[in-house]
Amino acid sequence: MSEPGRVAIHYRRPPDRLRVYDQRVVLEREDVIVTLSEPVELRHPMTLDETVMLEQDSIVVWFTFPGLWHDIGRFHRADGTFSGLYANILTPVRIDGRRWDTTDLYLDVWWPPGAPIRVLDEDELEDALAAGHIDEARASRAREEAVRIVDLAVDGRWPPPVVKEWTLARALNAVDGSGRGAD
Repeated sequence: MSEPGRVAIHYRRPPDRLRVYDQRVVLEREDVIVTLSEPVELRHPMTLDETVMLEQDSIVVWFTFPGLWHDIGRFHRADGTFSGLYANILTPVRIDGRRWDTTDLYLDVWWPPGAPIRVLDEDELEDALAAGHIDEARASRAREEAVRIVDLAVDGRWPPPVVKEWTLARALNAVDGSGRGAD
């Protein structure tokens, strides 16, 4: 395990959107890297079915698994309350030191506490396919990954244990010793 630092995640969304996320590394192992987002800046809360997933000043604990076609975020409200697990379906992250690169494949999986897991944004994937922003092979791979996650969750085998172990409080404590998270 190397000494924790910061990473710049170059997150592409076809056709031409690129965002760079600066995140602090709180755990680095061969099988997973755990990062902590900066407080999220949102004009409007991110909601689903009138339930807030993220809002201004929310913090996310992110789990990147080298070689996998998704990452996982432990989403929290601004007050630190856990709001759910969010998996981005994406290309396996290319890690080059502290620069990471990946491409969003449109689909996401959302699993709030006490509710069923579900696949999101299938319409966005279909629109991207129709517009030629993604090819059929990648679209198919994205669908397969989303279904795989749901099936594993239903069988009690997703998320991996590290996602349950690394709560917001633990991640914040790793950064500054505060342990100020609510989950």
